[in-house]
Amino acid sequence: MSPEQVRGQAVDHRSDLFSFGSVLYELLTGERPFAHETGIETMIAVLKEDPPLLASGSSMLPPGIDRVVRRCLEKSREERFQSASDLAFALESLSGFSTASGAARPISRPPRARLSRLLAATTFVSAVALAYVLGVHSGRSAPPTYHQLTFRRGQILSARFAPDGRTVVYSAAWDGKPMEIFVGRSESFESRPFGLAGAEVLSISKSGEMAVSLGRFSSGAFRRSGLLARLSVSGGANPRDILDDVEWADWAPDGRSLPVVRTARGRMRLEYPIGKVLYETSGWISHPRISWDGDSVAFVDHSVLGDDSGSVAVVDRSGHERTLSQPFATAQGLAWFPSGEIWFTATDVGNSRALYSAALSGKTRLRASIAGNLTLQDISREGRLLVTRDTLRNEILALPPGESKERDLTWLDWSVVSAISPDGKTLLFSETGEGGGAGYSVYIRKTDGSPAVRLGEGNARDLSPDGKSALVIVHPPSGSQLVAYPTGAGEPKLFSREGLAVSTACWLPDGKQILFTASEPGHGSRLYQRDFAGGKPHALTPEGFQGTRVVSPDGAWTVVRGPDRRHDLYPISGGGPTVIPGIDSNDFVAQVSADGLILYVYHRGDIPLKVYRVEIATGRKALWRTLMPADA
Repeated sequence: MSPEQVRGQAVDHRSDLFSFGSVLYELLTGERPFAHETGIETMIAVLKEDPPLLASGSSMLPPGIDRVVRRCLEKSREERFQSASDLAFALESLSGFSTASGAARPISRPPRARLSRLLAATTFVSAVALAYVLGVHSGRSAPPTYHQLTFRRGQILSARFAPDGRTVVYSAAWDGKPMEIFVGRSESFESRPFGLAGAEVLSISKSGEMAVSLGRFSSGAFRRSGLLARLSVSGGANPRDILDDVEWADWAPDGRSLPVVRTARGRMRLEYPIGKVLYETSGWISHPRISWDGDSVAFVDHSVLGDDSGSVAVVDRSGHERTLSQPFATAQGLAWFPSGEIWFTATDVGNSRALYSAALSGKTRLRASIAGNLTLQDISREGRLLVTRDTLRNEILALPPGESKERDLTWLDWSVVSAISPDGKTLLFSETGEGGGAGYSVYIRKTDGSPAVRLGEGNARDLSPDGKSALVIVHPPSGSQLVAYPTGAGEPKLFSREGLAVSTACWLPDGKQILFTASEPGHGSRLYQRDFAGGKPHALTPEGFQGTRVVSPDGAWTVVRGPDRRHDLYPISGGGPTVIPGIDSNDFVAQVSADGLILYVYHRGDIPLKVYRVEIATGRKALWRTLMPADA
């Protein structure tokens, strides 16, 4: 019986999909998903509980089957598959997967959470090549050929073909220098500065009009925002401002209107034209590209903030949205092929994105892959593809107590620190790249350099005040699950989901309460509090607020980020927010001093990274320390 049947509510075809999921779970595991000793207890479980992960029942199930079953078993009908054909497509997409003999792949496929903390010095080396792919057409099976265009070291943020299909305009930050726009030709190895520093090219119209983002700044992990402006690709006049706080934009075929992505009231929305909302989400949206006929916008739909996992989706001008692909562990880069297909770069596990195509019918096809990471930037009308090849690595540098020299505590390829013990001797971190596996991995490690200890699957969030438990978010396909792993002997503690998708979490200083940011389906994020021992969570803030995991030593207040991107002090016992003077919207609040009087903040993306001390009472801001990776 589905939850709506248990409650005596009206049923529809989605109730049958719940029943299908129940039977399929039993076929795969040999156990009923909600079985208890009595019928009453079973019905309560149907309403309140999630069944165990399929990975614990069988080691040889195809990767992704857990995601499909759990979506069938969602408590809310709106979160299940909406038709049997959608379910059939999801099952068919698993048919090509297999496992190596004796070695099972993890079932759940969490998103790619890569949030950095102040305590981790991070290096980022990317975009070693900018290339276009020649002769890739949907009817040909010959492998693509690549022609490398750039040879400097740094980060390429975006690239587009000019209307002639040969001129390439791209934004890059070379050799540790600030980002600027460059222009080159596909048949040449040389490129020249365009003359617009601090800008990122978003789109170029058929008439040669560029949409650029000025004053670009980091608005979150994987995200950037800025002032949308327009100017000619031939240069000359200064850019003309269009709209502030825009993350993405693309020219429509008429060269007059643009679909844009921006945030309002704590939710991200896709607008086309500007002001008309076609799609809205509590997650985030990236890489919107309008079809050649101007009737549809394709984009990557990311369900979890701070994470680049996602699915390819398309929405028409009436707001009818369809998901065309399975969820990928990372999905970035998208463009329309002249044939009407949507091409994109993604991967199921790890970092190495490959090139795929998706027909509007939902059929996906692998087009090309390399021993590395691809990001699709643009496709010309002749079918040439502009891609970047990126080499990515995240490192941990620590200054242990009593030492004068930093120590490299990187474990695998994408080490992300979440917490450090009060004595500075233990780190809690995640591995969210290739080495961390499909479900990511959570570790603890001593700062003396001794080997790391893996606690389990998931994305680390915080270490308890006594160091005995680690808060972790595990992302099964049906939503985020908050878990507490013991750092020593013991069993993991799973918290009830209560229909909430959790994105961040931290302990209160007493070790008995947990603060976490989460969202309900169809609503913006807000801050919640719950007892570690059990019970239901209760909301502390209205929608649109996100926690920062910075809590005063006495547990009286926490730092939140509001819908206007402003940082506030929020009383945990109740009341309204208080503005923190001296901190602007581009600052990231990393920590509070032991006496609760000072906040440590920095500006995302700065090289070198400057850490400031801000007096909470007065807003007085003073430089505290400058951090710089060995390799800029």
